[in-house]
Amino acid sequence: MAILAVNAGSSSLKFSVHVRGPQGMRAGVLVGAFTGLQPEGQPLMSWTFEGQCHQEVLPAVGDEALRPAALKRLQQLVAGCAHLPPIAAVAHRVVHGGKQFTHSVRVDDEVLQALQALCPLAPLHQPSNLAGIRAFALAFEGVPQVACFDTAFHAHMPQLHQRFALPEAMHQQGLRRYGFHGLSYQFIMAQLQACSERAQGRVLMAHLGNGASVCAAVQGLSVATSMGYSALDGLMMGTRSGTLDPGVVLALMAQGWDHDRIENLLYKQSGLLGVSGLSADMRTLRASVQPQAQLAIDLFVHRLVRESGAMVACMQGLDVLAFSGGIGEHDAALRAHTVQQLQWLGVRLDASANAQARGDAVVAIHAADSAVQVWVVPTDEGRVAAQEAAALLGLD
Repeated sequence: MAILAVNAGSSSLKFSVHVRGPQGMRAGVLVGAFTGLQPEGQPLMSWTFEGQCHQEVLPAVGDEALRPAALKRLQQLVAGCAHLPPIAAVAHRVVHGGKQFTHSVRVDDEVLQALQALCPLAPLHQPSNLAGIRAFALAFEGVPQVACFDTAFHAHMPQLHQRFALPEAMHQQGLRRYGFHGLSYQFIMAQLQACSERAQGRVLMAHLGNGASVCAAVQGLSVATSMGYSALDGLMMGTRSGTLDPGVVLALMAQGWDHDRIENLLYKQSGLLGVSGLSADMRTLRASVQPQAQLAIDLFVHRLVRESGAMVACMQGLDVLAFSGGIGEHDAALRAHTVQQLQWLGVRLDASANAQARGDAVVAIHAADSAVQVWVVPTDEGRVAAQEAAALLGLD
């Protein structure tokens, strides 16, 4: 039995096929992505199957036909891969489930309508996620579509960690902290608990990529996280500002900025890109000699350390620290810089282990005398989504 897991973005489509065997759901046996799906883009398909990497430029088509052409090519690819069982379900990463959806759900028209109402809470992600569901429902006719939510892992955080200091009526309307990156944190936690008994205690997980957040978990359950009502809150990110004094927004409004201009600033022009004036890619900033590039890196680490301190305070201590995401898994210098500023917790790195960790396996990088275990955990949101879909549909 195979499940196709997808993550539909505004200009990209990530996919992975997971086969369930006697040992459970396997990591993606077919993994790939389409990029360049934006208007006037050049669609490129890359994938890995049975250890072999492939790349293919899709034929030029009109903008409206880009995604249908990509889905048709994906169907051909899945059908042409030897030994792959038929697709039993399509599992979709959906960023926001709101108050209503605290577990994965099979999608129908009523569910789609409810999820559409949540688009203002995640304007960069939710519309693309839902467009992906609709497109796959047409392309894979009759195959169950399952929505798996990034907010679900945090749905049962303590009330105090959900609440804003706003009137009760606004809280009841849904103005509260939700938290995101839940599929990633669910996977990281499962990996840590399989590797270390201490992961049953107080765990700080850092998902660091173009989107970035930290999560505090105790006994495997989320108790606090840096993202809140939207995916803007908390850490500095690739192009997102992270936590910002609301007075800044009020000042911009007083200058005549409208909603769309402010939204574009906070989601697309801030973060590493905004501070450096150069790039949202940490690798590009590392290679630069520009002072603003180093400032952006330093500010990223500063925000990570500051938010980490808040998470540790919520847990009243720390047993395990885990790095994940594109930056967390691959940037050894950032891990070292972060841990250096958390030494007051008794955290110590094994410099050699840290330098060798490349994000291709779960690796312990703490020194023998460290009071806190430190791990690098490559995340796999697609596998979690596939597991969720299998369980929901009774396929496991």
